[in-house]
Amino acid sequence: MTSANEIVQLARAKDRPTALEFFEELFEGYQELHGDRLFADDEAITGGIAFLDKRPVTVIGIQKGRDLKENLQRNFGAPHPEGYRKALRLMKQAEKFQRPVITFINTAGAFCGIGAEERGEGESIAKNLMGMSDLKVPIIAIIIGEGGSGGALALAVADEVWMLEHAIYAILSPEGFASILWKDGSRAPEAAELMKITAGELLKMGVVDKVIPEMLRGHPIERRNLMENLRKQLSKKLSQLSQLPTETILEQRYQRFRKY
Repeated sequence: MTSANEIVQLARAKDRPTALEFFEELFEGYQELHGDRLFADDEAITGGIAFLDKRPVTVIGIQKGRDLKENLQRNFGAPHPEGYRKALRLMKQAEKFQRPVITFINTAGAFCGIGAEERGEGESIAKNLMGMSDLKVPIIAIIIGEGGSGGALALAVADEVWMLEHAIYAILSPEGFASILWKDGSRAPEAAELMKITAGELLKMGVVDKVIPEMLRGHPIERRNLMENLRKQLSKKLSQLSQLPTETILEQRYQRFRKY
């Protein structure tokens, strides 16, 4: 059985599929959109319009890099305020044109630099939480790697939250948890076991709604099969959600988070 600490390492692995790779392999005709119309185009968050089985959708993802150069370009997947504002702009556009929203989350957390705080990091995350809570189109959020703190939650106020089997979702990193609780960051593996941050644990607690398998009988599932399985499940769930009245979707989304 894979330990929580081992899953943390798998979630952070450099060879995990990125958000853009999910866009390429799950959807057709992806067209990227840029900028928050206020300050800049944050490349840590990417998004645009695509087709899922001929259904137009808005897709938004937190993008990490494959190497140092790309990680510097993508700010190691740590979004700035303008990234979250871009995401909200795309979601509001999706609402206007009645497109479902699918988000792909992989971040250790929002960027915590002085400039980000000066430009309203907390405010931008709060506005996303508020905006997604009453967005009048279906939303599915998928944790594909790390789901860290408010930086991840800012894209995860959804009708359903899914996780890949080897993803994590937490209020902070195991290293941060260990540093706060024991004043010893080296105890992160021990912290990971205590924090209940793996997909299986969160599914049992009802924090997430579905776990996408990455293993079958002890062997990794081929990537194309994983993507095909995810595509089918997304298409099926969006068809179900799209048949519901808007008022029902909003009430169910409210109750999903209100119960905690």
